[in-house]
Amino acid sequence: MNRTLTINGSEKTFADSQWPVSVADLLGKLQIDQATVVAEIDGQIVERNRFSETPLHHGQQIELIRFVGGG
Repeated sequence: MNRTLTINGSEKTFADSQWPVSVADLLGKLQIDQATVVAEIDGQIVERNRFSETPLHHGQQIELIRFVGGG
């Protein structure tokens, strides 16, 4: 069975065996450094120190905002 998350407006499907169990796990699968991102799930910002303990559920809406250096 497959489950989906909507990440930054795009639906992403995961097989059960590949399901990211937490925000930290999702960021690892997407190869995104936790230190450079703000995560919002269903309209609620997740504190960075809670990424590993925040579970993900089928159908959630996730926004990942990445910080980019420049100047």
